[in-house]
Amino acid sequence: MSHGPLMVDVAGTVMTAAERERLLHPLVGGVILFARNYANPEQLTALCAEIHALRTPRLLIAIDHEGGRVQRCRDAFTPIPAMRKLGDWWDRDAAAAIAGARAIGFTLAAELLACGVDLSFTPVLDLDYGASGVIGDRAFHRNPEAVIALAGALIDGLHAAGMACCGKHFPGHGHVAADSHLAMPVDPRSLAEMADDLLPYRRLKLAAVMPAHVIYPRVDHRPAGFSPVWIEKLRHEFGHAGVIFSDDLSMEGASVAGGIVARAEAAWAAGCDMLPVCNVPDAVGELLIEWQPVLDPARSARIARLLPVMH
Repeated sequence: MSHGPLMVDVAGTVMTAAERERLLHPLVGGVILFARNYANPEQLTALCAEIHALRTPRLLIAIDHEGGRVQRCRDAFTPIPAMRKLGDWWDRDAAAAIAGARAIGFTLAAELLACGVDLSFTPVLDLDYGASGVIGDRAFHRNPEAVIALAGALIDGLHAAGMACCGKHFPGHGHVAADSHLAMPVDPRSLAEMADDLLPYRRLKLAAVMPAHVIYPRVDHRPAGFSPVWIEKLRHEFGHAGVIFSDDLSMEGASVAGGIVARAEAAWAAGCDMLPVCNVPDAVGELLIEWQPVLDPARSARIARLLPVMH
């Protein structure tokens, strides 16, 4: 069984029989974990082992574990600072901050991998314009060169531990004030005015990228994750050959596409490989019944390459 395009969640610290059955559906290719799925390392290890044992190739298990306020596993895990702390450090001593970023990436990945989590959706590559509350201190810096240096070092640390990376939120969420979890942000800038935001995506080698639920009307009328224009640019102009994750299809910023099936259709047609659908089990049920995409072996193979090598 290959990796389907949907990434879904489970309700608690152990799986139910219905959830196990749902994870066997051919449209499902991954599981996203949240703080509610974590009690301690032993419990997380058991949950991940059970998910991985369901299928071959095993489902991809991912988590948002960036640091600061976005760290899902806390008790018995190393506290990861918000990335802006690294940016502040870079202003004082760039070489030390780069070494720190590498160490943080290694620690973050090693602790998750030890419990069976395959991927963290990190690093955030948005620039810190001071405008976005939802991004805020998740961003390393306003200077794209600092973001490239620090995110690149963090990625080196992830790789040293055996984990891939996912840069987000392409082409940049840091310039808009609205939170795409709750609203539909619109960034009025031209492509030329976004040059700084795009630099990290041009320069860093990324195993995966997550587009923003933001509309950039001077480039396309659709949010980036539903936009063939943006995804074509990412694939061909920027040379991204890895996975493209849509952002969570249950977010308000995805609602412009319509209901859950229309959102999945829009992201899939635009060129996204994997579509997270979080915290809405009924909507996942609807997708599994109603959505009938033509599955793409090339997209499935890209997802499979994100799985760490098991030793």
